[in-house]
Amino acid sequence: MAKGSDLPDKPAVFMLDKPHFQVKLQSDVLKVDLKDGARAEIEKLAEARPALRDTIGWMFQTIIPLDVHLWEIEKVTVEPSGKVNIRIPHRRDIHIPLEPLEAERLVEKMNQLIPIEKERRVERQLAEQAAEKERERQKTDTLKYRPMR
Repeated sequence: MAKGSDLPDKPAVFMLDKPHFQVKLQSDVLKVDLKDGARAEIEKLAEARPALRDTIGWMFQTIIPLDVHLWEIEKVTVEPSGKVNIRIPHRRDIHIPLEPLEAERLVEKMNQLIPIEKERRVERQLAEQAAEKERERQKTDTLKYRPMR
């Protein structure tokens, strides 16, 4: 189960378990979880309280990496040393130190999934806008045929 949610976690498309952190790539989200220390305790607190995370998540992002929706990611690159750089507009970038081969595999998989999630995001936004217009139309129609008192 996802922390702070009743929904089950989606299966991992790609996962790396390092001594101090875990990287889990799902079809729509990249999760980087720290394993121990004070930062891990702060991360647990933030993840246990979704409202807190959503309200001041930008502040926690300066301390710990939180879950990142793939549609939010602008660019993913890998350095020859294996460090993965994830560019996220309006948010602090994430840098993940990995082995070069692991980094290449992660970046390749992310670059496959990011365009799909960006397209899904646009489709969801268009569907939400259409639904909102339909609600407004129905509301107008209901008021139009309302008997006068």
